[in-house]
Amino acid sequence: MFAVLGFVTLLALVTGLIHLYLWKRLVRDTTRPGRLRLVGGVTVLVLALLVPATMIGTQAGAYWLAWPGYLWLAIMFYLLVVLVVLELPMVVARLLLRRRVTAAAPTSRAPEPALVAAGGSTADPPATTTDAGAQPDHDPSRRLLLARSAAIFAGLTATGLTGYGVRTALGPPQLDRVQIPLARLPRSMDGLRIATVSDIHLGPLRGRAHTERIVAAINRLDADIVAVVGDMVDGSVAELGEAAAPLRGLRSRHGSYFVTGNHEYYSGVEEWVREVDRLGLRVLQNHRVEIMARGGALDLAGVNDAEAAGTGVAGPPDYAAALGGRDPSRPVVLLAHQPVAAFEAATYGVDLQLSGHTHGGQLVPFNYLVRLQQPVVSGLGEVNGTKVYVTNGAGFWGPPVRVGAEPQITLVELRSA
Repeated sequence: MFAVLGFVTLLALVTGLIHLYLWKRLVRDTTRPGRLRLVGGVTVLVLALLVPATMIGTQAGAYWLAWPGYLWLAIMFYLLVVLVVLELPMVVARLLLRRRVTAAAPTSRAPEPALVAAGGSTADPPATTTDAGAQPDHDPSRRLLLARSAAIFAGLTATGLTGYGVRTALGPPQLDRVQIPLARLPRSMDGLRIATVSDIHLGPLRGRAHTERIVAAINRLDADIVAVVGDMVDGSVAELGEAAAPLRGLRSRHGSYFVTGNHEYYSGVEEWVREVDRLGLRVLQNHRVEIMARGGALDLAGVNDAEAAGTGVAGPPDYAAALGGRDPSRPVVLLAHQPVAAFEAATYGVDLQLSGHTHGGQLVPFNYLVRLQQPVVSGLGEVNGTKVYVTNGAGFWGPPVRVGAEPQITLVELRSA
């Protein structure tokens, strides 16, 4: 309960600060005091409240909030990014404008000739409207034009990127193939294929049709093994059981396997473990199985996600239970939702770890922040001698938007080195 309150409080604080910045750049800097500025301020306030309302409301079943709330979250993100990038050019432009105005302003005034009246008295010089200290009145107008130009550019860019990202996220996942050599893989098992998918994220915005498309794509790969590496759902079995049902149709020569992701622990992990098992996927909870294929053998292991710690249900990831006491001459492939698990896996001599979780960053440039938490964001990498392949995931979380990280299903082909 306290963790949820802490998250909501942090979300409200961050959201409030971002919207305060957006109000300053998009409303205050682009309008003069009056009705238009008031309307803009109220609009920004409503949008600021929409973000936490969506996060909380969708968890409570108010799915009608999902589309407007999550779309605004993406637009907000890109407005923030573009406006921050524009800060330096805007500062330079303001300095140049100020210098130009200063240069144009008169610095001294020549003495006015005295006019002598008919009686010999000196007449007052004609009144003038020019003041030596006055600034030309076009400066505020140009500053306003500059601010409005930046706001329009940011708005068009954010909207365009979001529109492109929606089309990408809702489109079919791309099918990628990667060959990974393993030193201990028997030559007889050369070419063993593992169809890998993660982060399906069935929930308020993706349902049964999404699952059917993924299952059809995997079955076309004619894989030896299917690995679903976590974050399959964002909701309970009662809400999403029907949406997950097509997983029963997954086909492979040596079985389909599943490990939990962090979102399973937000969605009733005990029920989902039973449901996934009922659909024909074997759940590897800190466990391994022997895969006998093509006259050779390898170990396929799986560990619970780190979010399991403290749940008192499935227990935290137990690498010793999943990887200890095995035949060291046999290659082992580990299914672990988060790439960071590779640091522990490497101490057990894991040959290859298959992971998801990162979504490939989902929204560029968010991928650079993901690098601060995970050793591999997308594709093939290596951690202390253990090869790690991270798939982008076939769904999305939060905004139905993907920019720079297309949805993905990967066929991992193992090669003997």
